[in-house]
Amino acid sequence: MIARVLLWGVLIVLVLRAIFRFFGGLIEGGSSQSTSKPRSPDRGEMMSRDPVCGTFVVPSKALSIRDPRGTHYFCSEKCRDAFLAR
Repeated sequence: MIARVLLWGVLIVLVLRAIFRFFGGLIEGGSSQSTSKPRSPDRGEMMSRDPVCGTFVVPSKALSIRDPRGTHYFCSEKCRDAFLAR
């Protein structure tokens, strides 16, 4: 009996919440001035390939080595050490 009352209460709360959100969205969408600003998308970062294992890594978070051929990015110390051993 108590469980049934609790389930009905939860159901009523969820339905009322959905109704208020629906009508709130209609009112916000119909108003001439929107309170929320459109967000610009986050810019991504070009990924680099680890020359040893081929894993793609984010350069700002990867281990790196600079040599005359350029900068090389590594996913782990193991790959960096294998590259240096060549």
